[in-house]
Amino acid sequence: MEWAGAFGDLGTLVPFVAAYVILLDMNPFGILLAFGVTMIVTGLHYRTPFPVQPMKAIAAVATTQAAQSIVLTPAAVWSAGLLTGAVWLILGLTGLARTLSRIVPRAAVQGIVLGLGLSFMLNGVEMIASGWLVGTIALGLTLVLVDNRRFPAMIVLLVFGAAAALVQEPALLDELAALEFGLQRPEFALGAISWSDVLAGAVFLALPQLPLTLGNAIIAITEENNRLFPDRRVSEKRVAVSTGVMNLAAPFVGGVPMCHGAGGMAGHVRFGARTGGALLILGAILVLLALFASGSVRTLFRMFPDPVLGVILLMAGLQLATGAWDRALEKEQRFVQVLVAGFTVWNVGIAFVVGLAVDQLLRRGWVKP
Repeated sequence: MEWAGAFGDLGTLVPFVAAYVILLDMNPFGILLAFGVTMIVTGLHYRTPFPVQPMKAIAAVATTQAAQSIVLTPAAVWSAGLLTGAVWLILGLTGLARTLSRIVPRAAVQGIVLGLGLSFMLNGVEMIASGWLVGTIALGLTLVLVDNRRFPAMIVLLVFGAAAALVQEPALLDELAALEFGLQRPEFALGAISWSDVLAGAVFLALPQLPLTLGNAIIAITEENNRLFPDRRVSEKRVAVSTGVMNLAAPFVGGVPMCHGAGGMAGHVRFGARTGGALLILGAILVLLALFASGSVRTLFRMFPDPVLGVILLMAGLQLATGAWDRALEKEQRFVQVLVAGFTVWNVGIAFVVGLAVDQLLRRGWVKP
């Protein structure tokens, strides 16, 4: 089940890594190596299925080139990683991360988790609809086997996905047969960074990511871990420090900004993971891919059809949303949770601010739900 749960976060990992490699022409070696090593360390450190994911706001802006006035380069992405890493390391070591988390009401945190779950489900349905036949069969297999320990749903899902990919693209089999494997060594990646890259990384990438990281990758993941694994509790300070360390280290080998996300934990847990072993398994696979097959990543990623990745996202979202729905909340708290959840589907950073504001208005009696 740890093997099955290890792949429970592929729905976010594969699309974002593929986007960095294909759209921004980044070397997959550094990306995979940084993710792999970080996952291994994270699994050993936290001892729970504590996820390591791409920072979504940075990845989305960088790969879509949303800033029309400036060209975003791999060096700008590395700069953003260094800057966000420094910010979270400082906030963690000084205790400010814990202070910020105390300001956020619990109902707002649960609203963020609920909204993330709904967002995952919507994105999953959209990806399933891109190939409805494959998606429907994959979803059916998952629902039937999701709690089966003899035939874990994720393993069956990945095998089915690979078979579907080969049926849809027969030429893919020839490409797989022609794959070449060879040992690659890490290279220092930061020599190419200029001051313009630092400026672009700070303004267009790092700043929009900060509220998203605080809401999802610091507060929400702490809440989710402590709810699921009360015997292996974590603190916002500890999560902030690990976020800072991994982002200060990853750019040196060409890695992209990474974080811990509540949705990733939901995915790992939904498909069977209960320990840090799931992260060790996935991390080791990514390290081996980086060292011996990073040049073949584009071909290998085509073995994961979008509808199959959509099923993974849908199930992770369902796990996240159901866990966030607390029947014990009072009327005012429920109002905050639902409102924040709605904004989270659109933008986590804005939802974070709205949750703080509405909670204060309710406490002062200026607004009635």
